[in-house]
Amino acid sequence: MNGGTLISADNTWALWTILVGWAAISIYLEQTYKWASKVTGAIIGLIGAMILANLKVIPTEAPTYDAVWGYVVPLAIPLLLYKANIKKIWRESGRIVIVFLLSAMGTLLGTFIAFLALRNRIPELYKMAAMMTGSYIGGGVNFVAMAESFATPGEWVSALVVADNLLMALYFFVLIGIPSVKFFRDKFTHPHMDEVKNMGDNQEGETMAAQYWGRKEISLKDIGFAMGTAFAIVTVSTEVASFLGSKIPTGNFITDLLNGLLGNKYLIITTLTMLLATYLPGFFGNINGAQELGTFLIYIFLVVIGVPASIQLILTKSPLLLVFCGIIVLVNMIVSLALGKLFKFDLEEILLASNASIGGPTTAAAMAIAKGWNKLIAPCILAGTLGYIIGNYCGILMGKVLQLL
Repeated sequence: MNGGTLISADNTWALWTILVGWAAISIYLEQTYKWASKVTGAIIGLIGAMILANLKVIPTEAPTYDAVWGYVVPLAIPLLLYKANIKKIWRESGRIVIVFLLSAMGTLLGTFIAFLALRNRIPELYKMAAMMTGSYIGGGVNFVAMAESFATPGEWVSALVVADNLLMALYFFVLIGIPSVKFFRDKFTHPHMDEVKNMGDNQEGETMAAQYWGRKEISLKDIGFAMGTAFAIVTVSTEVASFLGSKIPTGNFITDLLNGLLGNKYLIITTLTMLLATYLPGFFGNINGAQELGTFLIYIFLVVIGVPASIQLILTKSPLLLVFCGIIVLVNMIVSLALGKLFKFDLEEILLASNASIGGPTTAAAMAIAKGWNKLIAPCILAGTLGYIIGNYCGILMGKVLQLL
């Protein structure tokens, strides 16, 4: 035992084995068992690492963890955005994109209100406001990017993940339950519900995660192109952000904001990948397995953020952060339903758009599959993918503005 832990901080191979191995186990459990699917692989990964750290099996700090933050996270972003063809998203996702953008406005408003309400109760809340703005417009990849971008302390990230996932689980139950409430059925149109009224669920034995992450064809060339282009995009973006950050002066609100936006490598990574996916769709859109590779990298990160988490801190801080996230989600839901009703959107479109903004395209697709709204599966995935793109912009903008207040 070195440094008070069974595995020392310099035992790189052992630590990588635990991080990658537990990420794989978390995915297996999530896709195999209903209880694990409800808990989510994110929470399983985080709690497993937290237990190992608190039992002194692994250290709370190590160069291996720094490598995950510095290399694994940036690489995950372009891999998850290779199908983010803006033209295709706008053309094929139809009405859901519009209601998704309205829902994103609810997230922005909710984050601002939550920040004002709790700014004196939670230190450096602007960092977590940036993270939740990115997450509740995009998804986990944006949460990760904002956490690294604003250098949020690991223990607060862990506490926020617990609060976020608990609230998301509760909110998804609410979203799934809303269609069965007579008030909403009377106030909104619901053609897709009517269409599947007499249809049964043909995939009862399969978890939602397993349905979404079904087996796909992938070649060695796909892996090579996916990783090679991801490395190139991150390298170019890092250099561009560093150059812009050094050239844009600071000293007032406007220049500080511009420096913070244009000097942020995650914003450049997002922008560059989006442009490549939009104008070279025949290449990037046909790289099979990129989304799976990117998602697996995110799972590795989710294990890492559980490492520095003190169980005592989780129990004491997560309830307050749960209130913070709850305000954002509540405002998002109210704005989505109100504006959706105002602009005459169907109830199914509104619920899936809110789901896509709070949980990302995976959970929105899972809900559409579970409800049998098959015509809305692809549109809500595309709308959620749009969230991946604009989530980083909105998160960084929100964080920088609130930091300067």
